[in-house]
Amino acid sequence: MAQLIKLRDYISRYEWNTYRYPSQYIRLKQDNWKKLHYIWSHPEEKAEEEMQPEEKVSRFSKVKSFLKKEKEQEDEDTSTKENVLPDTEKELKQYFLDKILRFQLKWATSTVTDTSFMNKSYYQDPLLKYFLQRFPDIYLIMYYPVFNIKKAPVDGEIILISPVGIEIIHLLEDNPEAVIMAGDDRTWTLEIDSHHTKILSPLISLKRTEQIVRSILNSADVDYSIKKTVLSRKNNIVFSNEPYNTSIIGKKNYEDWFHTKRKLQSPLKSNQLKAAEALLKHCQTTSVKRPEWEEDTNDFSFSEEG
Repeated sequence: MAQLIKLRDYISRYEWNTYRYPSQYIRLKQDNWKKLHYIWSHPEEKAEEEMQPEEKVSRFSKVKSFLKKEKEQEDEDTSTKENVLPDTEKELKQYFLDKILRFQLKWATSTVTDTSFMNKSYYQDPLLKYFLQRFPDIYLIMYYPVFNIKKAPVDGEIILISPVGIEIIHLLEDNPEAVIMAGDDRTWTLEIDSHHTKILSPLISLKRTEQIVRSILNSADVDYSIKKTVLSRKNNIVFSNEPYNTSIIGKKNYEDWFHTKRKLQSPLKSNQLKAAEALLKHCQTTSVKRPEWEEDTNDFSFSEEG
């Protein structure tokens, strides 16, 4: 599961300490998956725990606090039934990913001392969920960050920071029946049943974000490759030539692009973290101080550790 290091203009743990949290996240995720899988594969321990004195806490009872954490953030229509683990391992993996998604949003909207007021729609954002749950945790994701350039806010595109480079992505999707016709730098065209609609070229916002990213990295003396991608998972894109340093990924070649991203195997790299740190330092952040009495936990461990 990829790491959400910046969400819009919300404060992030990663901007507080870019070098600590990526590796900590990977360790916590791996440790807690092992614990959850053990509990799921040893249901007999639940029965044993129920027969033991209350003060004897088992691995099963320790997971209860995790399953019920942040209950106030659940949707109003969520069932009040007690959390029950799924029947199959595939369902268990998705269950775990959904739990971590909520945890990731906490890290992407708060630090120990400050917090941002996040729009709750992000809990159900299908595109955010796609990028976080379908990509490996070696990817650091900035989800539509707001850069602070010369004291003015500038909206950025989705940015994937991998161990081998930065990819700036503009998602362009419409009615599955529509064909996207790549045009010039200003306008492209949507064609549906012989009806043509002009749209603003995605190259405009991609180039703007690229210029910002390149300028920040240059000023921080970070040498890292940058490429741009127009992505459509469900529409064909017709084009004659790809613009310089830009990939156009439509429905026909989406699977190849996606599997290439998925199969990348590499540890987090020093230059990757340097690039992430530099970009985070130039993002706008809107937050308030947290109440002094508010308890904070830095991980999603099943144990009682802080």
